[in-house]
Amino acid sequence: MRTGKKEREEGQREEAKKTQKKETKKEQKKEQKKGLKKEQNRKRDKGESPFRRAAMFLYKQACVRKLPLFASRQVESDLVQLHPGENIPWIRTEYYVKKLSLTLVILFVGFLFGAAAKAAAGKDLLLQEDGGIPRGNYLDGEREIQVTADLGDYSQEFTVNLHPRLLTDEELETLWKEFEDRLPEWIKGENENLQRVTEDLVLQESYDGFPFQVEWESDRPDVLGSDGAVGAVTEQTETDLRAKISCQDFIEEMCIRVTLVPPQMTPRERQRRTLEEYLTVSEEQGRGEDTWFLPGQWEDRPISWSQKVKDNSILLWIAALVVAVLVYLLSDRDLHQKLEKRKKSLQREYPDVVHRLTLYVGAGMTVRSAFLKIASDYEKKGGGMTGAHPAYEEMVYTCRELKAGVSEGAAYEHFGRRTGRQEYVRLSALLVQNLKRGSSTLLERLREEAEKAGEEKLMQSRRLGEEAGTKLLIPMVIMLAVVMVMIMAPAFSTM
Repeated sequence: MRTGKKEREEGQREEAKKTQKKETKKEQKKEQKKGLKKEQNRKRDKGESPFRRAAMFLYKQACVRKLPLFASRQVESDLVQLHPGENIPWIRTEYYVKKLSLTLVILFVGFLFGAAAKAAAGKDLLLQEDGGIPRGNYLDGEREIQVTADLGDYSQEFTVNLHPRLLTDEELETLWKEFEDRLPEWIKGENENLQRVTEDLVLQESYDGFPFQVEWESDRPDVLGSDGAVGAVTEQTETDLRAKISCQDFIEEMCIRVTLVPPQMTPRERQRRTLEEYLTVSEEQGRGEDTWFLPGQWEDRPISWSQKVKDNSILLWIAALVVAVLVYLLSDRDLHQKLEKRKKSLQREYPDVVHRLTLYVGAGMTVRSAFLKIASDYEKKGGGMTGAHPAYEEMVYTCRELKAGVSEGAAYEHFGRRTGRQEYVRLSALLVQNLKRGSSTLLERLREEAEKAGEEKLMQSRRLGEEAGTKLLIPMVIMLAVVMVMIMAPAFSTM
């Protein structure tokens, strides 16, 4: 007896030791999981943006103080419907943190743009504390400023044109000497110098860095215009280019001698110019006739003429070829898109098809009768005329096969293969198996399939909702950019 008691006690001790070891291992695993979770949270927090961390801090503070801003019942109800069975407090926190993060980003960007606008406006602020406004020098030019006169009981706004400080005679004389020396170099343009001019001159009313206004006049406008354009020059020609230069009360005139020379032409270019003049003379002489006959000879050489017309036929042919190739290639793409659209419709309709089959089979109908019933109801509603529900169209086609004498198993197999969707193939296999083996669990398996289809539909809807939310970010960012441009454009335009 004692020996048996000792053996039991030793067995109990061994069992207690094993139990303690198991509990110790469980505690160690829990600690490891906690450590891994803390490490993951630490890495996640480290990789988060400062806006999200700030949003999380503000949300926690708002929850502690129970602010109504983050406790909308409508939002709570929407989140429960959109995320059934999930951790709603966590979903709610993520929702508000994301929304608050986006708000903080917009505020930050708006603050930066506002600071830039403030800095730009500060540069335009000229009025000093003592009431003085610096005019600036002649390089700044004339500026328009707006000032407000505060008279105590009322105020008045004025727009004043602020002119730069007038130059003294000594300053004008110094600038004039420099301008006089540099002007010939500026006006020569692409020519080597003014003693051999073949290209147009650069004659402007003003030149950067100097306050002078210039009026040009040519002695020979037939060969050199006041805008610097060089006419037809057949021999070397000299002409005087006069410039009237003024600034404030300062007025000076300057005369620049310009030598125009005929452009250097190759023999082919000279021949072309001579023939062009010959054609012009021929056309002028034949203006009294109904028909102008082109000259048949030139310098004892016969000439054959052909007219060049604008012919876009080759472009149209090429465009037609390109469009035809594109249409041919893109037709397959459109067909594939239609096929994908059909598959998506089949996927959306699958839960409804399975639920209706389950309902009718559960009511005591055979699978064949259920198929015929669903197809008949669909045709009565006029669905067969639109073709907008491919799953029911396939069921109608299957019923026609059954009526035409195709065996029930083969018809169901054809139904699954035609759809090309895995869930329909699974359903057809279930129905064929029921016919071959007479499974008594058909109703239970149909119910399982209906529940599975419902869960897949819920996941699909959730995924589409997330994709739509992501797509909405693009127009939101565009609207933000447009608003920022509308705010900043007036500020930068006055800089």
